[in-house]
Amino acid sequence: MPREHTWRYISMAAVFALAGMLIFWRAFFIQGSAEAAEFLQQSEYYSRLLKTIYPPRGEIYDRNGHLLAGNRTVYEIGVELESVQDPEAIAFALSNMVGTDYNSVLKKINDFSTLGAIYGILDDYVLPEKIDLLRAYNVNLPREEEDSYHCSNDPALIALICRPHLARSYPERDLASNVLGFVTQDSNGNFGVEQKYQDLLAGLPEEIWVPTDPNRVQELPDVPAGASLILTIDREIQAMVEDVLDEALERTGAESATGIVMDPRTGEILAMTSTPRLDLNDYQQYVDIYDENKPYNRATGQIYEPGSIFKVVTMAGAIDLGLVTPETVFNDTGIFYYGGIAIRNWNGQAWGEQTMLGCLQNSLNVCLASVGEKLGAENFYHYVQAFGFGYPTGVDLFNEASGTLRLPGVLGEVPWTDSDLATNTFGQGLAVTPMQMVTAVTAFINDGRMVIPHIVKGVVQNGMQYNIPPQFAGTPISAETAHTLTQILADSLEFESSMALVPGYRLAGKTGTAQIPMPSGNYDPNQTNTSFVGWGPVDDPKFVVFVWLERPETSIWASEVAAPVFADIVERLVVLMDIPPDQQRQVAAEQ
Repeated sequence: MPREHTWRYISMAAVFALAGMLIFWRAFFIQGSAEAAEFLQQSEYYSRLLKTIYPPRGEIYDRNGHLLAGNRTVYEIGVELESVQDPEAIAFALSNMVGTDYNSVLKKINDFSTLGAIYGILDDYVLPEKIDLLRAYNVNLPREEEDSYHCSNDPALIALICRPHLARSYPERDLASNVLGFVTQDSNGNFGVEQKYQDLLAGLPEEIWVPTDPNRVQELPDVPAGASLILTIDREIQAMVEDVLDEALERTGAESATGIVMDPRTGEILAMTSTPRLDLNDYQQYVDIYDENKPYNRATGQIYEPGSIFKVVTMAGAIDLGLVTPETVFNDTGIFYYGGIAIRNWNGQAWGEQTMLGCLQNSLNVCLASVGEKLGAENFYHYVQAFGFGYPTGVDLFNEASGTLRLPGVLGEVPWTDSDLATNTFGQGLAVTPMQMVTAVTAFINDGRMVIPHIVKGVVQNGMQYNIPPQFAGTPISAETAHTLTQILADSLEFESSMALVPGYRLAGKTGTAQIPMPSGNYDPNQTNTSFVGWGPVDDPKFVVFVWLERPETSIWASEVAAPVFADIVERLVVLMDIPPDQQRQVAAEQ
């Protein structure tokens, strides 16, 4: 062999040897680098799923610590595609023991396989008792403790994985459902507190890669739980009010019932309910129970013409300006012309000479329209707005309505006319929410100052509780006017021997009977909204109670329908709140 060829072969061998050494050195370097670690970690993603991990949702309690909304363990049922031996057996088992559609399961398994997936979800939010049926599917086969994430050790079902996670649970079912709202499977709150405080309750979700290997579930990070809420609601008072209203619906044949109980000093809502109610554990029934004409919570989301209950606002404005006193006499002729319309009393009769006390006691439209004329449009609507009508109260619940109020000089679909002043004075031609009515009368209790209602008493987060202090919305009337109105309304109940009275307790309040407007613009004389708002004990008010029955069948008059329901609630309320009768309290105060 020529010497020159030998040199070439040696040179080429040296080059290849050097190249091999460089490749080995580079591989060793990469293996120990962060880049290599990241590459190796990325390679594991082929056996992982990118999932959003939601933290445990914060719980909701009543003011005394009763759980109203919590979390329960449910299961996601998935399938490891490489372990599937008999898709039909899997579909049969899930159909018979879990209730999943047989054909849907087969289709999903086929679709997952076509896409080349490693793991796919067949069902979710499955209750533990159904998982127990799967686990017991073949009791003759031994079960490995460390293999607990497999749904069954039956060879035909070995591909099924049962992953536990939390879902919303409501132990009281429909109790306070109008206040709480509900959480859907996408972890979003709907209505009520659940939607209003969604961000606090839900916490901060995290997107992470989840191993499909169930035995590696311990690798999942701990995500901080959402904040918990303590409501102002008293579970016992809430249940009582719901029971009383259910009884009233059955007794009167009313279309719906709404009730509110509030501490007038702090604005804390002790009970709030309306019908219908929803079993929150079966929220899918929402579409069958509610339609576009049925708001989820009538107490804050439904407006109605209040009728005579609104007369307290008109009278408060006139007394506050010094235009009338309780003793001012008005000669009621049974008819009053204003703005091109004739105003008549509820019974179409003339009542003769009446004081302002008599006007409220007998609920005389003619008298209040005359008082409205004295006030004039500018002053009247100043007080109406100062009492908060036409604006949300600010209660911390989702989707509060503002009411409807036409004002002089303000353009709208239906412009204001002079006749609106006359009809608005006794609560027709404008619309309010029950919550607005309750908020307004707190001015009579708090020396002329209105309190802002609220449903959340405190927030618990990171082991600390933060309480929400009372807040006030303004002072529409003087303290003297507030005291005067309270005495008028207490006297009027006693003088007429109202069905709202409760023996042993002096109460103040007002009925409201309002005909319901029809699409034609006229009013149906046989269909009414009947309501009552009252508070007590007058010398030291502890509660405001509001009742509204819509379209009762047994009577169209609030004095015969709503007032007795108010009394039923108060009779039970004073026991639950441990409020002794007036005489006992006064004797105890003197000792």
